Amino acid sequence: MEPENFEKIEAGSLEIVLNEFAEEQKSHAKSIGDLVIAVNVVTGKFIQLEEKLDKPKEVTIHTNTKPIEEILKKAATQMQLIVSGQPKSITKKYQLLLFPEQDANLFYKIVFGRWFMWLAIIVFLRFLYLWAVHWSDNNKQVRMEQLQDDRYTNAWNYLYKGSRKEVRRLMDSAWIKSDNK
Repeated sequence: MEPENFEKIEAGSLEIVLNEFAEEQKSHAKSIGDLVIAVNVVTGKFIQLEEKLDKPKEVTIHTNTKPIEEILKKAATQMQLIVSGQPKSITKKYQLLLFPEQDANLFYKIVFGRWFMWLAIIVFLRFLYLWAVHWSDNNKQVRMEQLQDDRYTNAWNYLYKGSRKEVRRLMDSAWIKSDNK
């Protein structure tokens, strides 16, 4: 292809594209103009509606309800007469209530609050008793061991005082060896 021909084709296609863009821009401008007109119309109607809402009209309706009230009173008295005229069924109900039907929450607070308090006190006293028994047993054991040690000491002293020098030396060496262990 020749460059002049190519330029003509290019110029023609550019002209076609520009014309299409111009037409689209015109249609967009027309659409925007229509939208602006529609928004202005809606805004005007909205302003009118707000003005009407700011100035409400008072509606006064006077109706005479006395005849209807009289009819309802008559019907109510007739219904009361019909109900009072029918025999009433007697039902015997046997219940074993552990808790009262009224003020159950108050009852639960009082009863369970005290029960849990007493339960906590009982658990504390049980642990206190177990600790006291353990302490007493330990003291008895210590006293028994102390008595046993006192007997050994007394026996040692008795033998030491009533023995000769040779036996005392042997006892002293045994005493020294027992301290080294």
